[in-house]
Amino acid sequence: MEKPIVASYCTTFLKPEMLHIYRQVSALQRYESFIVTKERQCPERYPFGDIALLPEAQQPLLRRFYLKFIQRVPALHYRGEMEQLKELFGRRRADVMHVYFGHTGVHLRAFLDWWDRPSIVSFHGADVMPREHQPKYLGEMKQLFALVPLVLARSQSLAERLKANGCPGEKIRLNRTGIPLADFPLVQRDMPSDGAWHFVQTCRLISKKGLRTALHAFAEFRRDFPKATFSIVGEGPMREELCRLAAELGILEAVRFWGFLDQTQLNALYASAHLFLHPSELTEKQDQEGIPNSMLEAMSTGLPVAATLHGGIPEAVRDGFSGFLVPERDAQALAAALRRLVQAPELLQQMGRQASQSVREEFEQSRAVAKLEACYDEAIQIGKPPRMNRSI
Repeated sequence: MEKPIVASYCTTFLKPEMLHIYRQVSALQRYESFIVTKERQCPERYPFGDIALLPEAQQPLLRRFYLKFIQRVPALHYRGEMEQLKELFGRRRADVMHVYFGHTGVHLRAFLDWWDRPSIVSFHGADVMPREHQPKYLGEMKQLFALVPLVLARSQSLAERLKANGCPGEKIRLNRTGIPLADFPLVQRDMPSDGAWHFVQTCRLISKKGLRTALHAFAEFRRDFPKATFSIVGEGPMREELCRLAAELGILEAVRFWGFLDQTQLNALYASAHLFLHPSELTEKQDQEGIPNSMLEAMSTGLPVAATLHGGIPEAVRDGFSGFLVPERDAQALAAALRRLVQAPELLQQMGRQASQSVREEFEQSRAVAKLEACYDEAIQIGKPPRMNRSI
C-alpha cells in the first residue's frame, strides 16, 4: 500500500537556524514527503532527496505592472508563482500540504483556495504578530484560517495568540518541537570548587532572545564569582552590539562568542557548562518566542535553565523544578536566580536531572512526529474547506 504524501512548503530550505524544521520533515514515518521551496540553502547541513525548486518567476514587466497596479491582484499572481504552483501540483501527487510559517501561508492564500486538497499551516512565533510592512496582515491571516482544516502552533501561548487573532479554537493543534534524545544524552557534571561556573546560551543573536539581559545578569553574577565564564553560540545581527556591551560591562574577557557550532562541538560545550540561560523577551514589534529548541537540547543533556516567564518557555521549564523563571528584562532577578542555583550544587544537579527527564517525557522526537502525522491524517479526513470563491 502506498504511503500518503505530504508536500512541505518552506520558502527557503533551509536557513541555518531552521534545524527544527529539518528534523521534522526528515523524520516522518508513515508519510512520504517532498519539499517545495524557492531557495535552496545549506545543502550540506540539511540534505534532502526530493526537492521541488521553484524557478524565479519571469513575468513580463508590462504584464506585472498591469496585474499589480491595474488589476491589483496579490503578489502570488503578479510574480507568476501561482502558475508555477499549478503546474507543479498538476504533475505531482500530494494528499496534503504543510506550509511552514504563517506569513508564507498568507502569501499562498490564492493557491490554497484553488488547490483541491487540504493544507495545514504551522505558526512559530513572529508570524502571529502584526507586520509593519503589511498593514492588512491580520485580516489576511483570518482569510487563511478559513482556507485550512487545521492550524498548528509550536506552543500553547502561540495557540492563545492565534485564537485572539481570530482562529477558531477547534482548528488549532499543538506541534511540539521534537528532540532526537540520542543526540543529546544526559551528562554527569562535576560542580566547580573554585567558582569557575560556566553558563551557555545558544540562539540567533536577535532582540527577543534577551541577550542584553543575559550579559547584564552575568556581569552582576561575576562580581561574586570572578572566574565565571559565559559562552554565547549563534550568529545574528546583534553580534557587534553584544560585543560592545560586554566590553562596556567589563566582562568581554569572560564572554566567548562561538558563532555556529556543529552538533559534536555543541554537545562538548554543553558538557562543560553548568547552566543554560535563555531570558527571552517580547520585542517592541511584539515578536514572541515559542519554545526554544536549543533550550530543550540543553535540558536533555542535564542542564537546568535560568529563563523568563515568556511565551512557551513555562510550558517546558517548571519554575523551581527544572530551573528558575524570572520576569522579562529583569537582569537583577536573573542574577539572583544564578546565585541561588550555584550556592546549592545539589539542587543544581537535581534540577538538571529533572530537566532531562521532562524533555524525554514531553518532547521526544518520535512522539512529536507521530502527533504531526496524526494531524496530517485528521486534515485529510476533514478535507478541504469549501472554496471561498472570491479574489484573495
